Amino acid sequence: MSTETTLDTQAGAAVYSPWVLKLYDWWVLSVSNRWAWQCSTQDVLLPFYRRLIGPRHLDVGVGTGFYLKHAGFRADQQLGLLDLNENSLRTAAHRLGRSGVSGFVQDVMQPVTALGERKYDSMALFYLLHCLPGDMADKARVFANLKPHLAEGGVLYGATILGDAAGHNAFGRKLMDVYNKKGIFGNRADTLDGLDKALRKHFAEVELAQHGKVVCFTAR
Repeated sequence: MSTETTLDTQAGAAVYSPWVLKLYDWWVLSVSNRWAWQCSTQDVLLPFYRRLIGPRHLDVGVGTGFYLKHAGFRADQQLGLLDLNENSLRTAAHRLGRSGVSGFVQDVMQPVTALGERKYDSMALFYLLHCLPGDMADKARVFANLKPHLAEGGVLYGATILGDAAGHNAFGRKLMDVYNKKGIFGNRADTLDGLDKALRKHFAEVELAQHGKVVCFTAR
């Protein structure tokens, strides 16, 4: 698919209504991660999130703010939240319960103008990429759009659910079918190799580690 194609990101973001956000942690971070995607939130994803946080941190695709809430931020760390869905931004900011958090409404498949000249030492993209439309070549726009806001020596990192080639179990295949048909996911063609190539277009140092059907990545 051409990187010039206009892709609609609304479906992947619009699902996060206040009602869905109330169920998200239980359904996604507990049930789905354990039984469908076979990647533990507590043993794999949360420790990974916490390990790479920098002094100035941007969370991209904030969900319910679960990772932010449990990240153990120090009082002197600067936090930014970026999401296309205002419900998610409000929920995450409220859950953090601290002042001085900057929120930005932005489609990351477009130039990230909402951040102005701000730069961050760490950027976290947890469960964002598989919600975006297109293939990994299209999703590489996200890295191109965020890279100008990454500080010297900073790290962009995250986790995403792989597509059909990962060999999902019956539960995973059912969720993949439903979510991709509804446009909540856009990851049928997402592969480890595709993500690696997309990241290496924009970053010099890339690391990938697969846990079940989820890949954790870092790029510098």
